[in-house]
Amino acid sequence: MQKKSVSEWVKSGDPWVWLNAGAVAISVIMVVGLLLLIAVRGLGHFWPADVMQATYSLPGEKSYTIAAERVESVEVTSAQLREAGVQLPADDDEFLQRTLLKMGNRDVYGADFGWVLDKYLSDIQTPEMLFAAERHEWGNLYGYLMAVKEDGQLVSETSDVTATASALATWVMFEKSIERATAIHDDIKDIEKYDIGKINHALERIRLKQRRYELNGELTPAVEADLAAERAQYDEEYKGLQANLAALYQQINRDSFVVRVMDGTEHEMPVSKIVHAFRPNAMSVMDKLGFYFVKVWDFLSDEPREANTEGGVFPAIFGTVMMVLLMTVLVTPFGVVAAIYLREYAPQGIVTRVIRIAVNNLAGVPSIVYGVFGLGFFIYFLGSGIDQAFFPEALPSPTFGTGGLMWASVTLALLTVPVVIVATEEGLSRIPRNVREGSLALGATKAETLWRVVLPMASPAIMTGVILAVARAAGEVAPLMLVGVVKLAPSLPLDGNYPFIHLDQKFMHLGFHIYDVGFQSPNVEAARPLVYATALLLVIVIALLNLSAVTIRNHLREKYKSLEM
Repeated sequence: MQKKSVSEWVKSGDPWVWLNAGAVAISVIMVVGLLLLIAVRGLGHFWPADVMQATYSLPGEKSYTIAAERVESVEVTSAQLREAGVQLPADDDEFLQRTLLKMGNRDVYGADFGWVLDKYLSDIQTPEMLFAAERHEWGNLYGYLMAVKEDGQLVSETSDVTATASALATWVMFEKSIERATAIHDDIKDIEKYDIGKINHALERIRLKQRRYELNGELTPAVEADLAAERAQYDEEYKGLQANLAALYQQINRDSFVVRVMDGTEHEMPVSKIVHAFRPNAMSVMDKLGFYFVKVWDFLSDEPREANTEGGVFPAIFGTVMMVLLMTVLVTPFGVVAAIYLREYAPQGIVTRVIRIAVNNLAGVPSIVYGVFGLGFFIYFLGSGIDQAFFPEALPSPTFGTGGLMWASVTLALLTVPVVIVATEEGLSRIPRNVREGSLALGATKAETLWRVVLPMASPAIMTGVILAVARAAGEVAPLMLVGVVKLAPSLPLDGNYPFIHLDQKFMHLGFHIYDVGFQSPNVEAARPLVYATALLLVIVIALLNLSAVTIRNHLREKYKSLEM
């Protein structure tokens, strides 16, 4: 077999095939590697790691006992440590292992993370009775449970920090107290957020109604009496709920516990501050796996706490999905109609070509420009006009003259409409001419041909445009910072209060949540794993939205495949 020369091999195109295959392989490896990094760093945060107890003693400093979780380890030089002010012996090792520990107890020590040198850690243990507790505030708590109290009276105590019968009995009482406090906490949350929230919403509507009557000169004594009677009814309901709340708060503050931290001091704390308490060193792999899924579910279903560094991200998930759905409902008809006009009805002259060039250029405009436009036109101009025309009773407090879900969705629809137009036009241009002519020859009008033949055949291309629009809009953050997204929203934009969907309400978004936790958090080390977890969640949400659209597109493609033959 005759060998090819190098020039013949290049001319055959084989090098470019291998080059393209290599580029694709590298891209796939990079994407998979990035996703694996995000998944490991994010999902690993929820695993209940063992808590070690050790003695730490730097040369020339007083030794002390610590209890902490290992977070990460790095290798540093002794010269770097000396430059940072760490006192080390002159003959110390050139390279030292340095470990970041999560020590918790921020209310006791002032900081819950710290670096230690592994060389100076000694007497490392993992005691079974050393417990970790996630709290509503002040982060994690590490220590030994010494006593449980009800109404200030001891119900169980122990003087031993080993797994003795008395220590285990005290732990069981502690767990029961946490379950009771959690149930009461949920009842309080339901009353404050839903029942009282519903009353506050109704009272605000009465206030706005009264103000409207005043502006229209229709506030007669009879109308005012009716409004006062309606308000009095809600006031009575509010008083009853307040009485229930007072009783619940008295019950939830009944139990307390005493914890001994590593410096030997004991602190009494209310049980109501505890979210979860567990003894990781005494848990089996299956116990840890069960607790892991509980933590993941809390992350998906709870609200944020501790400046968004604790708790869950459900409001951000809800806000992201709802905004994308509203944006899709807005952008699809406008993009499709514009594409149909440009392809099927507009004269194919210089004006149409200029419009197509403008649409293509709009697809490349930075998203922050759309945010500035949305702020100036939609909020300051259009929203303020809507407030003046339809909500004068609420002024000077804005209704639509401020950022909200509707303006965020409209701004992103404007940002993504060029993508839908281009994709739809491409789909329409691929419909064979004889299909149109055959429909017209059978007596159908141009509109009927377009609606019953052309659009169904172009629907896969339309769905491709929608997929691209969803993928871009779901990850955008810059314009949302100007037109409606906030760090923490007090309630969801969808609830049981009329009109149920509150388009004027601000909302949370996963992309902005990542930015806020990663760059605005006062506790950087605590926020870091949540950045990875939220980033992974955002990727999953976008993938699910796109997968839904891809499934619809493939169904449409199979349905109308016969028409293309």
